[in-house]
Amino acid sequence: SSSSSSSSSSSSSSKRSDASACPSYDFMSRAAREHGIVLVGGSIPTRKGDKIYNTSFVFDRTGDLLGSYSKLHLFDIDIPGKISFRESDTLTAGEGLTVLDTDVGRIGLGICYDMRFPELAALYSARGVQIMVYPGAFNTTTGPLHWELLQRARAVDNQMFVLTCSPARDNKGGYVAWGHSTAVGPFAEVLGTIDEAEGIVYADLDLSQVETRRANMPLNHQRRRDLYAVMDVTRLG
Repeated sequence: SSSSSSSSSSSSSSKRSDASACPSYDFMSRAAREHGIVLVGGSIPTRKGDKIYNTSFVFDRTGDLLGSYSKLHLFDIDIPGKISFRESDTLTAGEGLTVLDTDVGRIGLGICYDMRFPELAALYSARGVQIMVYPGAFNTTTGPLHWELLQRARAVDNQMFVLTCSPARDNKGGYVAWGHSTAVGPFAEVLGTIDEAEGIVYADLDLSQVETRRANMPLNHQRRRDLYAVMDVTRLG
């Protein structure tokens, strides 16, 4: 939707105690339970001690929390004469990946700016993730140039499904989002998308396509690890 929006590792699930008392958390849990769906909700600000994180939550069909993820890459940019934006002035970066085994497949989570970092998606792929989900709000400058491009790149690089959910566009708001929530297949094919208005993207995800694409073109086995590598630091030791 463009208007809103058993577990492996989840480094951010400890934030549940602070977030579970908030109306957004309760709303998402209730929606998952009432509709019998696996729901990825967010992202919303969450507090842990004196730190604030940008966090998404995943609920199962009974409304129970499966896990959470806090944004790893904060959007700090300074383009002279045009724009200066520093998420790190308010937010704290998350501490690790979140991989969740759900009724709809093995899910990995990112948030918005995280999609620009191919190493993150590569780590998720190495952990067997079939579906990457990125809630995000690109603006009307970067959106038309990069939003779909990055989704398709992450999908084809890692031979996985990539799903994105953006806020609908509000031209009167303080931040104008690009919209265009989208579903992309593991061969970079766009399975479904919408425009900037409120709406729902419908797409069938055939998870056997992930296995087929990875078998037909075994990129993970053909990488020159003698020359380059992406290190999964959180798994060391």
